[in-house]
Amino acid sequence: AETARASGEAQNKNINNMKVPTTFNEMFMFNGAVMGFGQSAWMNVILDQFDDIVMNVANTYRLQEECDVCSLVMAKYRGTINLGEFKAVMLASLRSLVPKDWDGNHEVAWGWLWENVERMLKNLMGKLQIQEKAVERLIMSLTEDSANYLRREVF
Repeated sequence: AETARASGEAQNKNINNMKVPTTFNEMFMFNGAVMGFGQSAWMNVILDQFDDIVMNVANTYRLQEECDVCSLVMAKYRGTINLGEFKAVMLASLRSLVPKDWDGNHEVAWGWLWENVERMLKNLMGKLQIQEKAVERLIMSLTEDSANYLRREVF
């Protein structure tokens, strides 16, 4: 009985010491772990870029650039990427952060944003590895003078 009481007190202490997520990133990490996606490292790539994606939703060209950057980083990820999982965690996190204000309009708007981002990301998935090989062949075929000229012009 004494051991059970001590164990219960330790659990209560852990619960009291738990930090309640207050930001989108914290809530996303929390919900991702609860929903079983805590080991999906690719989600962190999108999460790192997500603020820039949201801030540029009204600028189609800039939104595409943000998705391009995200795709470049995700291209190095080895494993299965299921973009629908990100949407599920994203919506759960947003609902948790603004439960009183959340309604069907929010659901539609954030769903629309993600559908557009997902489409842009899917358009690039798998293509970057092919493009990387083509760029590597190009760079390797340059003479030293041409490579130096390219470096000066690019950087």
